[in-house]
Parts: sequence; C-alpha cells; structure tokens
Amino acid sequence: MSSLKKTYYSHFTILCLALLFFSLVNISLGSVYIPLKEIVNTLLGETPSKASWETIIINYRLPKTIAAILVGSGLSVSGLLMQTLFRNPLAGPFVLGISSGASLGVALFVLGSGFIGGFLGLSIQNIGLPIAASFGAFLVLIAIILAANKVRNTMSILIIGLMFGALTSAIINVLSYFSEAEQVKQFVFWGFGSLGNLTWNEILIFSGIYFVCGLGIFTSIKSLNSFLLGENYAKSLGINTNRSRNIILIITSILTGVITAFCGPIAFVGLAVPHITKLAFKTSNHKILIPAVTITGAIVLLVCDTIAQLPKHQFTLPINAITSLFGAPVVIWLLVRKKKIYV
Repeated sequence: MSSLKKTYYSHFTILCLALLFFSLVNISLGSVYIPLKEIVNTLLGETPSKASWETIIINYRLPKTIAAILVGSGLSVSGLLMQTLFRNPLAGPFVLGISSGASLGVALFVLGSGFIGGFLGLSIQNIGLPIAASFGAFLVLIAIILAANKVRNTMSILIIGLMFGALTSAIINVLSYFSEAEQVKQFVFWGFGSLGNLTWNEILIFSGIYFVCGLGIFTSIKSLNSFLLGENYAKSLGINTNRSRNIILIITSILTGVITAFCGPIAFVGLAVPHITKLAFKTSNHKILIPAVTITGAIVLLVCDTIAQLPKHQFTLPINAITSLFGAPVVIWLLVRKKKIYV
C-alpha cells in the first residue's frame, strides 16, 4: 500500500510540475514572445524589461491561461462524472444537452434575424452572448432535473439529454436557414470556441462558480464510487441514489453551461481526458481520479491552446479544432486497443 501511495505521489508531482511549466509556456508564446524569466518576474511583482510586456501578461495572457485551466479541468471532471453516473465510457460533459441549450440561446440571440438577436447582437454582443448562452443552458438544466425526478432509470436520462441535443440542433438549423450570412458567420465563429475573450471580472465569476461546484464534487466521492457497481449496490450502502444523482447532474450541468457560455462549446476534452487519466493511474477510485483528471484536463487544454496560438503569428486557430484533432484519435485508439478501461 505504501508503494502504491508513493506511485500516486510521484504521478501528482509530475502533473503539478507539468501544469506549472505549460502555464508559463502558454503565457510566453503568442504573436509576441516573452521570455519565461520576464514572466516569472512580472508575476512576482517586478517590472519587466519592456513596459508593454506587463500589459500583455496581466491583461491578456494570464486571464487566458487561467481560463484554459478552469475550462480544461471543468470539462474533464464533468466528463468523468457522466461516465461514472451512466457507466458509459463514451459519455461526456455535453451528453445532457446543456451545451446544446447554450448554443440555442446564442442562436436565438445572434440568428434572430428580425426578432431579438438581429439588433441586440450588434449593440451588446460582448455581454449578450454569455447571457444568452447561460439562459439557454439554464432552461435545459431545469428540463433535465424535472426529467430526472420523473424517470427512475439513469439510462433514460441519457436518452432524454440526447433528444434535447437533437431538438435544439434542429431549431438552430431552421434559424440558420432564415438568417443573413453575417449572422451565420458570427454564430459559427462562436462555435469555434475561444479562451481569450474573458475579462478579470468574468474570470472571478467563473472561478467562484467553479469553486462551489468543486466542493459539491468532493462531497460526492462516496456516491460516485458506489455508482460504479450500480444503483442497487449504492442503495445497499445507504446512499440516497436519487439525491446523489440529482447533485451530480446539477454540478455537471452548471459547470458545462458556464464553460459553454463564456468560452463556447469545446469538444472532446471531457471525453478523452478521463480515459487517459484512468490508464495512467490504473484506478477507479474517485478520491484519486478527481484531482488527477482535474490537473490532466488543465494541462491538455493548455497544450491545445499553446498549439492554437501559432507562436509569432498574428492569428489564432480555433481551440475547438485543436481539441478535436487531439480528442478524436484518442477515442479511436481507446476503442481499437481493446484493453481494460476503468469505468
């Protein structure tokens, strides 16, 4: 047991060092290269060699790096919760349709063409998009919770979530058909995902919600471990399965909804990272998996964002494209490999 604990300690030490390293690299690279030493000095309160570097670091790159850490870890943990709850290795954070609800809210705002989005999208776009996405995600969240209280079968909730996704996609397609090209372009660009548009106030709001959800996750560890063997086993341990299931659904929905509202839909991170972590740690104990998945997800999205920045170039690739290029081969590899996956 002691050697096993030492193995986990070494794993976590490596992950923490990697997180620190890739965070600094992410801040360093971009259209303007900033030496790591200058970044460390600036973060410690010293004045960098160039005054413009301090503005770039504090106002632009540091918020984006923090956003990458929050989004990557939040999506990854949400994916782990869904895979455990539904006992399905291909379940992800967007399986409940929350992201689709957020997309519908943005579509109604942007693609409203003569309704609400046409003129509001031009006037309060920066505030309007997150509000519209949050509103759409909240409506789907309410529908999911109502369904969870009516339906006893967990798999039925999964199917209901998929149906919500199909319904919202259909509505978005209809709106796109009747919208102007400029509005469709604006919606498509939102769908690419972005980590660089958050202000410090939005980061604070995001961090507060993330912290509250994190507390809820750590209080659900016992329930999550028991769900691995089915709801009947969980009930035999004295766990209120309906209450625990609702808590897990609410936490996942809030995290996914907030992330989609602020940064757009970011694919595959929540699906792929839990499997990578399970293979590395070789355990299904959520007391180990949750912090491991949290750190790994943050690292993965930092790496993807660093690649997307195209160092020394003025433009940035869509983060959603980079995460999909990363995630899709991982999922295919997991399916083809046919080795045991801890679910």
